Amino acid sequence: MKKTLFTLSILGSILGFAQETKDNKETKEKEIEGVVITKTKKAVEQKADRTIFDFSEQPSLNSGSLMEGVKKLPGLVVSDMVGMMYQGKPLDVYMDGRPLNISSNELNAFLEGMPANSVERIEIITQPGAEFPATSGGAILNIITSKSAKNYLTAVYNGGYRFSSYDKYRSRFNNSIALNSRNKWFGWQVNLGQYYRESLSLSELDALTRNHSNSLGRTYYMNSAFTFELGKDRLLLNYDINHNNGNADVTSDNFLNNTSTSNYTNNNGLRQEVAATYQKKFEDKNKKLDFKAIYTNSDSEFNQFGAQSLNNSSLFNLYNFRIDYSQPLKILDEGKMSFGGLYDQQNFETKNGSLINLDYTRQTTSAYLEFQATLKKFDFIAGARAENYDITGITRFYDKGILKESNLNPFKKFKVFPNASVQYNVMKQLFVNVNYNKKITLPSVSLLNPNNNTLITETVTSSGNPNLQPTIFDNAEIKISAFDYAYIGYNTSWVKDQIVQKVSRENNVIKNEQVQVNSIRTHNFNFGMPIPFMLFTTPFSELMKFNVNPDKMNLLYVYTGYQVQEMPDIKTKGFWIFSLMGQFILPKDIRLQANYNVIPKGGNFYYFQIEKPLNNAFDLTISKKFMADRLNLSLYARDIFNQNKSVIVANSLDGKVFTSNKFDSRSFGITVNYKIPTKNKLAKEDPNMIKTTNQSDSNGGILQQGQ
Repeated sequence: MKKTLFTLSILGSILGFAQETKDNKETKEKEIEGVVITKTKKAVEQKADRTIFDFSEQPSLNSGSLMEGVKKLPGLVVSDMVGMMYQGKPLDVYMDGRPLNISSNELNAFLEGMPANSVERIEIITQPGAEFPATSGGAILNIITSKSAKNYLTAVYNGGYRFSSYDKYRSRFNNSIALNSRNKWFGWQVNLGQYYRESLSLSELDALTRNHSNSLGRTYYMNSAFTFELGKDRLLLNYDINHNNGNADVTSDNFLNNTSTSNYTNNNGLRQEVAATYQKKFEDKNKKLDFKAIYTNSDSEFNQFGAQSLNNSSLFNLYNFRIDYSQPLKILDEGKMSFGGLYDQQNFETKNGSLINLDYTRQTTSAYLEFQATLKKFDFIAGARAENYDITGITRFYDKGILKESNLNPFKKFKVFPNASVQYNVMKQLFVNVNYNKKITLPSVSLLNPNNNTLITETVTSSGNPNLQPTIFDNAEIKISAFDYAYIGYNTSWVKDQIVQKVSRENNVIKNEQVQVNSIRTHNFNFGMPIPFMLFTTPFSELMKFNVNPDKMNLLYVYTGYQVQEMPDIKTKGFWIFSLMGQFILPKDIRLQANYNVIPKGGNFYYFQIEKPLNNAFDLTISKKFMADRLNLSLYARDIFNQNKSVIVANSLDGKVFTSNKFDSRSFGITVNYKIPTKNKLAKEDPNMIKTTNQSDSNGGILQQGQ
């Protein structure tokens, strides 16, 4: 009887937490004679193939950098050693529906340089279907930066300031403005912003060396969009530009000879992207035909001066064209068919001084076909994606003073990647999902780059590996989900040629490199549950009748995950992930949110052993809306107890290497969001134009721009 009552209480907590879910998909405002009607976005929305986190109205997520916001998402782990993964799955990072094609240090710098309040939401697509490239890996993190536009001219301002105090005060601040307008010929949107940041980093390696780094970074960006109505059809044009530059003063202490050296590093990066999308409209609005072309250019430089010198640069160009078509189809009770094709070419060139030491070309041609069907309480998805790869390249290097040239290991293969999913809808918003898919991950250009783009000293060296080969994944998952908020799941992957980071020591030199492991098996368990505090004060009968908005209630959200990786050459232990989020509604509609995240010590991530708790941080955010919700003010404190530190031992056949890293994680700040009121009270709201996605609710939706 006690077990039954406990089960009913938990179910009641979920029901009470999830009552008000209708019409919360998008925030829409309409002004009629001075009256503002606002529909609230859901903080978290879980669908069959993805989890959606709203950033635009979550002060605890949208203050500070995007990297800081991402680290707070339950089940998502980010660190220099671990990389980025969600519920145990490695993440491929997209922005507005397009892969960023960067990883490792470049990705971290990109996310650190982007203010979190410039992001509308983040979609984590846990079950990419056939319509996504087979290179999407285990899961996709899609950053949506678009904003809604209204007729005539409107504007939204975002700003913030924060500081840390360790050996001295360091500041970070950001400003951005989003302009939206429409006339009878076309509509346009522009988002302009900048981010300035000062930071501290302390590291120690194996009793050999200690580094003290003071760095400064600047980021400037613009996202723009234009839409033209061509009869019933629509043409969308996008242009994005992101420029970042920074420098660092690094002091290195050598414990062996008791000396100290200084180095100065400078980096510059410019990324531009142009996209054109033509959307063909039909009488049947469920039919969709899109043609999309994209060109991306990225240019970067890294220089080091002082005790050691470096002069490295890289140039990346991408050409992409795709066609996507979908229409309803009578299969069982109802269904849908989707098919399309893609051509993608990437050219990557790196230089060490004037020497072109890597010339890399990748061509991918692919086509997909996918069917979705419903039969009573069952939903079925089955599809396949065929991809043809042609990867070639040349690397040049000096061997004992003699310049040599060799061809990269070519990869010319045709492969088919199937996917299948069955979902049983037990009752409304309670379902069981079983999924299988086969994926491939091609080495990113960041990992292929043979140059050192971080730091070189007399005891530390780091480089990429131009001979890395693709990684093949076979993924299977079972998941039970209830009311968007509670779930329990297990997934496993059979991985061939996994790319992993490896740190080793040769005499008195620490090497940081990328290697491949022939065969790995991973297991992941995940659990998430909201616990409303009213569960302990409200009778169950009243709880079932209570119509509540989750945004207006006191609650505790609990997430835990466990992952273990079976390695062929070393014995590993699994590691746990714990995340707690408490939301408290105070008088005057003031919201207090507390977050605590930690990975306990003792586990292994590939070749790394966690010696002390990782990502160990306690954060507080207090926020209040003013002026009819047009002004949102937030105060926050990050890592209050200053415990966020990485202490990891790297294991290898050559022995163990101790690593310790600490940055200025404890900081305090303020963020401001102000929606400048429009004079046009009857202005209509237009669809998003700045490269958004509009995918179907089930896995395998089509990445699109606009509606």
